[in-house]
Amino acid sequence: MAPRSLAALLLLLLFAAATYPSTRAATSSSKDEEEDLQYLIDNTGDIPDNDPDGWLPDADGDGDYGDDDDLFEDQDLLDQQPQIDETHVVVLTAANFSSFLAATRHVMVEFYAPWCGHCQELAPDYAAAASHLAAHHSQSHVALAKVDATEDTDLAQKYDVQGFPTILFFIDGVPKDYNGARTKDAIVEWINKKLGPGVQNITAVDQAERILTGDDKAVLAFLDSLSGAHSDELAAASRLEDSVNFYQTSSPDVAKLFHIDPAAKRPCVVLLKKEEKLTFFDGEFKASAIADFVSANKLPLVTTLTQETSPSIFGNSIKKQILLFAVANKSSKVLPIFKEAAKSFKGKLLFIFVERDNEEVGEPVANYFGITGQETTVLAYTGNEDARKFFLDGEVSLDAIKDFAESFLEDELTPFYKSEPVPESNDGDIKIVVGKNLDLIVLDESKDVLLEIYAPWCGHCQSLEPTYNKLAKHLRGIDSLVIAKMDGTTNEHPRAKPDGYPTILFYPAGKKSFEPITFEGDRTIVEMYKFIKKYASIPFKLKRQDSSKARTGSTQTEGVRSSGTNLKDEL
Repeated sequence: MAPRSLAALLLLLLFAAATYPSTRAATSSSKDEEEDLQYLIDNTGDIPDNDPDGWLPDADGDGDYGDDDDLFEDQDLLDQQPQIDETHVVVLTAANFSSFLAATRHVMVEFYAPWCGHCQELAPDYAAAASHLAAHHSQSHVALAKVDATEDTDLAQKYDVQGFPTILFFIDGVPKDYNGARTKDAIVEWINKKLGPGVQNITAVDQAERILTGDDKAVLAFLDSLSGAHSDELAAASRLEDSVNFYQTSSPDVAKLFHIDPAAKRPCVVLLKKEEKLTFFDGEFKASAIADFVSANKLPLVTTLTQETSPSIFGNSIKKQILLFAVANKSSKVLPIFKEAAKSFKGKLLFIFVERDNEEVGEPVANYFGITGQETTVLAYTGNEDARKFFLDGEVSLDAIKDFAESFLEDELTPFYKSEPVPESNDGDIKIVVGKNLDLIVLDESKDVLLEIYAPWCGHCQSLEPTYNKLAKHLRGIDSLVIAKMDGTTNEHPRAKPDGYPTILFYPAGKKSFEPITFEGDRTIVEMYKFIKKYASIPFKLKRQDSSKARTGSTQTEGVRSSGTNLKDEL
């Protein structure tokens, strides 16, 4: 909340107390809260002079906080950005979003944040791609657009925007993720493929033979006719699945080459992958069903996790995964077993191999899952939305992997959560929470608990730390209230899931079975205090310093106020 708004609120409270003294208890409670707020304002230096917005660089001073999709870039770099001709990039807002998509069949939409460095890097290529497409197509057919996700937050939430830039391609209003390269040529090539026929006709055996020897994977439909409703559905499916080539034929000879019975009932669809058996589609002949079938079956039995394969893994319609971590010189022994196990779960689970000693991928992925050492490890993972993980104990054998995977599908496994050791001493103003003691501290039904989930490398968390420490000092001695924090990079718990760093959650006493309440206001002592007072189940009174300390504090506050760092000075 802005200081001016806070001042208005205080005046409103004073006015209400004077005008509506309906009951003595209500007046007394209101007066106490006003005095508490005034006390905090008079005794708190919220933000230092050199950091008026509360965004400090990280400990290394280079501003690299890990995943920097949502971090501010240096202002000097922003000022040096060259002018970009965005004439052909359509600006969409909540007011015109639906109507524009209804009028334009193909629309690529970039959800961006003005401060995002990746968005700024993309801007010239995105604008150039828009100009190129505008020169070759009408806007009613295809357009590139952008949405400021920091302004149109409802739109961003509707399309599950969690990082910047997020690029979606809409065909007849249906969105699909764009995971290609962020260059003009890549964008234009990808869109042109979407605009093309999508499905190639095969009328001769020699054409089919070239596909069988040349394509790593391909979809073939055996139809009665190469035009009509079934062909249209296949074409629509091809536009939803861009990593596989789609073909259609009405020739029994061609169908036979793809191991389709020439007398089979049509329409018939088969997915071909090199060195693997054909997979036949047995669902309803609709575009979405065909696309889901291809997405679920297009990967090999075991996919090696790399930067290049990660989009197809984590963007797959099958979310549940079995991962094998092994160092390169031991993988030759265990990979054949892993592949054999995968055959029983085709279309149900993704089997992923992670080369443990690969610094680019293996090391960070192992750290994410809490894997230490170089031992061969098999784990099950429910996917990014749920993010539960389960470890296979004991020997890594064919039967063990198959039993483990089957139990995973049947939801019979116990999840694993990372945790640091429980601290030996925990008597500070801020209680240290780890995965193993969260139930004891945070889920204690007799306490109201405020929990900050932070990351050590996060600049926002470093900026919040002195303010959070001061808040805890002001609230110490209130037996019903606990101020706590947890390192979210080394600890996990199903009841404390961070949505970025820092995440501040409040757990009211007597209501621990409900989801915690997320603090989303300005990270100042006054705003966090008001948040706690609003949601605390157990009423409490702010404990003040004694009069001599208060006088000393008042003198110090005047000195701070003169430097312009006190919140009251900003009102």
